[in-house]
Amino acid sequence: MNHLMLLASSFTEVKPGLIFWTLITFVLVALILRSRAWGPILSLVEEREKQIAASVESAKKERAEAEKLLVEQKAALAKAREEMAEAMRKSQAELERFKEQVMAEARKKGELELEGARKQIQEEKNKAISEVKVMAVDLALHAAERLLSEKLDDSKHRKLAEQFLAELPNGRRSN
Repeated sequence: MNHLMLLASSFTEVKPGLIFWTLITFVLVALILRSRAWGPILSLVEEREKQIAASVESAKKERAEAEKLLVEQKAALAKAREEMAEAMRKSQAELERFKEQVMAEARKKGELELEGARKQIQEEKNKAISEVKVMAVDLALHAAERLLSEKLDDSKHRKLAEQFLAELPNGRRSN
């Protein structure tokens, strides 16, 4: 235990000569470090500090530019969506106009064809009526001719009329 105490007391004992040489050594080492190492170390630290500051500034600029580009992209996307919606509305309106135009043309064409068919039917009807009139006149003349050539009683008139009806071109009989 004594030994430990002696060792502990030597640490706490003040020795002026040791202090003097420790201070001189410290000052010499500080002067040497200042003249030889301090300048290069400080220049390296300053250079590194400048690099970090430049990197931070560059990152800020890049971030600002990226945010600006993002805003521009969002605006361009919104504009493209608007243009697409407008184009869709226009094409839908054009499609509706085209559809209405085709429908109007089809109605007009249908009406013209219907009118043509009506005219043709009327012409055919008029033609048939005139043919019937001609046939009726011919029949009446023929009947009158026969009646005049023969003196007939009522039963002969009926029999002669039935005979004429049987001789008609379509062969139909009416009672």
